[in-house]
This record gives sequence, C-alpha cells and structure tokens, in this order.
Amino acid sequence: MAKQTNPESPEADAAVAVQEPTFTELPPTAAGGGGGQIDILLETAMPVAVRVGEIDVPVKQLLQWTPGMVISLNKTLGEPVDLYLRGVRFATGHLVVVNNQIGVRIKEILNR
Repeated sequence: MAKQTNPESPEADAAVAVQEPTFTELPPTAAGGGGGQIDILLETAMPVAVRVGEIDVPVKQLLQWTPGMVISLNKTLGEPVDLYLRGVRFATGHLVVVNNQIGVRIKEILNR
C-alpha cells in the first residue's frame, strides 16, 4: 500500500512503497458473453435534431418580431441541412416531404 506524505513536509523526498495491483479474471458470463447488455443499449432512444439554418439577431430586432413574419436563414434552397445527435453534428441531408410530413434524406455520415 502506498504511503501518503505531505508535499510540504521534510518526508516528501522519502521513498514511497508501491505495490502492483492484482486483478482476478472475470468469468465469461460476467464479461457480457450473453449479449443481453448490448441489446438494452440498442433499444435506447436518442434524440436527433435537424438544423435547417440559423441567423444572428440583435435582441432589439428579436423583440419586434410578430406572427406571420418571414425570417431569412443563412442557407439557400437545396443546401444540405445538419443532423445532430446530443449536440454533435454527425450527418448532413436534404429536406424531403413524405406523406405530407417533413423528413430528411441523409446525404453523408460525417467522420470524427
């Protein structure tokens, strides 16, 4: 077991006894051999956000917005939108309409 010393004490330069840790081997079932744990993870829902565009607006201008106003974004028609998983951009795609609902056709999965 390691000996603790106060770095400001005269003993700080003294040798410290160190032992190597010993680890016991886990049985195969404890290491996830059944695959049941990964199945739980695969069923977990993750929120995906789609960012169509953005703008920077001074608060004074923002307070003047009214219902029916059209806000011009920084993207042009046909330009890819960004997909985010937990705040991290992971893909790009194009907006599509499917049965009167908006969807995204994935164009590219981004590498880290």
